[in-house]
Amino acid sequence: MDKTSLTELAEKNLTEARNAHSGRSAHTVHGGHASTLRQTLIALIAGQRLDEHENPGEATLYVLTGRVRLTSGDDGQDAGAGDLLIIPDARHALEALQDSVVLLTVAKLP
Repeated sequence: MDKTSLTELAEKNLTEARNAHSGRSAHTVHGGHASTLRQTLIALIAGQRLDEHENPGEATLYVLTGRVRLTSGDDGQDAGAGDLLIIPDARHALEALQDSVVLLTVAKLP
């Protein structure tokens, strides 16, 4: 049985994002390319974004800290710490409105 402190991991990755030229940092918490379920912690500094991309399967985004905006086409939704967003089965993008850390959970389609 494994245990991970998302609070500690969030703080570490947010520091890395602040020091990175890209303004972001990511860490796979659970799973991987060969797994159906994958959880990735993503830290983005304010103003940074993940450009529009496809959804690889069922996915959710849990905001650990900060504030983000998830967009898909003309639709958009802002979310803050403690909010859970269901990622649409369509192209979408993510923008950090504040320095933020999110937990992306994806169940990849076979």
